[in-house]
Amino acid sequence: MLRPFSNEPLTDFSQIENVVAFRRALARVTQWSEEVFPVVIGGEWIHQGETFASINPARPAEQVGAFVKGTQAMAEQAVEAASEAFQSWRFVDPFERARYLLGAAAEMRRRKHEFSAIMVLEVGKSWVEADADTAEAIDFLEYYARQMMRLAEAPPKLLAPYPPEELDLQYIPLGVGVVIPPWNFPNAIMTGMTAASIVSGNPVILKPASASPLVAYKFCEIMWDLGLPPGVLNFLPGPGGAIGDTLVDHPKTRFIAFTGSKAVGLRIHERAAKAQPGQVWIKRTILEMGGKDAVVVDAGADLDAAAQGIVASAFGFQGQKCSAGSRAIIVADVYDAVVEKIVNLAGQLTVGATDAGPEVNMGPVVDAWAMKNIMAYIETGRGEGKLALGGDTLDSEGGYFINPTIFVDVDRSARIAQEEIFGPVLAVIKAKDFDDALAIANGTEYGLTGAVYSRSRAHLERARREFHVGNLYFNRKCTGALVGVHPFGGFNMSGTDSKAGGPDYLLLFTQAKSIADRL
Repeated sequence: MLRPFSNEPLTDFSQIENVVAFRRALARVTQWSEEVFPVVIGGEWIHQGETFASINPARPAEQVGAFVKGTQAMAEQAVEAASEAFQSWRFVDPFERARYLLGAAAEMRRRKHEFSAIMVLEVGKSWVEADADTAEAIDFLEYYARQMMRLAEAPPKLLAPYPPEELDLQYIPLGVGVVIPPWNFPNAIMTGMTAASIVSGNPVILKPASASPLVAYKFCEIMWDLGLPPGVLNFLPGPGGAIGDTLVDHPKTRFIAFTGSKAVGLRIHERAAKAQPGQVWIKRTILEMGGKDAVVVDAGADLDAAAQGIVASAFGFQGQKCSAGSRAIIVADVYDAVVEKIVNLAGQLTVGATDAGPEVNMGPVVDAWAMKNIMAYIETGRGEGKLALGGDTLDSEGGYFINPTIFVDVDRSARIAQEEIFGPVLAVIKAKDFDDALAIANGTEYGLTGAVYSRSRAHLERARREFHVGNLYFNRKCTGALVGVHPFGGFNMSGTDSKAGGPDYLLLFTQAKSIADRL
């Protein structure tokens, strides 16, 4: 009997043995820096072709690994390989498919620090953030395995009895899937979308983010080593412009699972909506596209807890989360007091290369383009609010470091209060009262996460009804959703509200087939 699902524990880095083990993992990962990792299609390892480097954003001259760059021809080959694999994979028993995920979870758990160390070097996560990312990836594997087993057994029991017929309801696979994960949760979201596709019976072409291909390759390696049939999981790194459109447009592609920017998500949705010659289905898109999330503080809140939640929400992983609390909306009565607390707390955060140790709170932003874009927003912010903290870069070995930045007295309609910056920039907005605070919170095109700090049950209940986000939290930060606990996905331009890590997520990767057998 399979034990009930429970979330993977996080590592306690106050224990010296865990610090030593993590440093060993970092040393192992650096040994792959000169290795060239292949494209893998239909069980064929393709080592020939142009390559690109995955680099350490803390030290851009340092390569983490090199990868063969996918081409349009390879993309077409991958779709054909996945389509061929679908003919048999779709009929594999769901419990057998689930056991691949359970095996992968066990192996990733054994190599937990290795996967986290890759993210420290490849995208600049702190030890704590990387450890949580890997724990979430393990959770997705464990949770979706159990959900597939549930889907395989439960549906017929939900049907009304009809004595003349034997009734069945099956959730069958869709077909070839394209998985396009982001670089900011390069293990968790990549693993979650890929595992959900595969366990549901759908072969996958995985196109990892160009900034984080190594952690994706190592996950695929686990799956291949478990004996996953050729063509069920194809690894195709490379630029989205060269291969992304081919994958999205191909008539044999059945669905696209994507997490990333609003602009790219809408483009995928638009292209997928157009039927191609020979296409016999309406493609499905599963999209998560970001947010402009708010933490609301009312007059009766625990102000210390609110300040801590604001800082954690805004600056965890350098603010590079779709769930990041990039707006703090504070009612006038306590505005000055909370501003003082958050500026003091954020000013204590340490910034630097995260492989130095667990004491480093914030690492670099992901690349030079991100740094340029964030600094442009900071320049905009100088004209839209009062700079209370930061606003500058940290010069260290050419790394892409930006200090935590806080603008106060920001107008609700300012660009830095409306547009997703995806960096360590917090806009603080004064609200007249709680009514006004809710209006400001809802006053964006996004609707992913939000938080409210209040001791007023009436205020919390009103926010429960009116704060229009997919994930709403009371008296805690607006980041850190747990698999199986906080199904994750947002409204409006934040995506299709897919509710990853929830009990209905696998339905997005399947289609229901009702069968009646007249006896």
